[in-house]
Amino acid sequence: MAAPTLVIFDLDGTLVDSEPLANQVFYEKLVTLGLDPGINEARVTEDFTGLNLQSCFKHAREQYGLEIPAGFRDDLQAATYARMRAELQPIPGVPAMLEALTLPRCVASSSDLEKIALSLELTRLRPHFGSHLFSAEQVARGKPEPDVFLHAAAQMGARPGDCLVVEDSLPGATAGIRAGMRVLAFRPEPSAADAAFTAMGCELLRGMDALLGRLN
Repeated sequence: MAAPTLVIFDLDGTLVDSEPLANQVFYEKLVTLGLDPGINEARVTEDFTGLNLQSCFKHAREQYGLEIPAGFRDDLQAATYARMRAELQPIPGVPAMLEALTLPRCVASSSDLEKIALSLELTRLRPHFGSHLFSAEQVARGKPEPDVFLHAAAQMGARPGDCLVVEDSLPGATAGIRAGMRVLAFRPEPSAADAAFTAMGCELLRGMDALLGRLN
């Protein structure tokens, strides 16, 4: 495969270590709604990773039997932002990797644009991306559908086949493959789940410090 002309990064769990914070807050909020005690935080994390917020709410209604009240989204967002402001950090190796990366790059995430921008600002990564931030809220379908990656490539003037996607979640990796892009699955710790990524054609990436060596 030819060297990429554009690198498209997922955000949560790929550039910033936000998923443990966001998942913990989400779990705590679901408990206040009456979440079944048999559904633990690990289950919620597994079910929601890589999905946009509306898909998470849909899952909570259909699979957990929870009613999502008016105002829940705003309450959840406020609590998540407070936790992020206090604790959010970049994924190890990301700042140095972005400093050395010479290719055009952008972010394409299931998070909304406000959260993408805040996450990058809190971790001091925003200058590496400027205004090149894209969200599933801008397209008809979120991950695992390819829409957000195709939108990002079009906005950046790149052909899908010339794009390299860096993702950590199965829905996100699936979206990248469906978009016809090369996908590096960021999997810092080996696990049984790795097989699902390689089966669909992803390459495994164990550390962000190794990304630059995978661009050819």
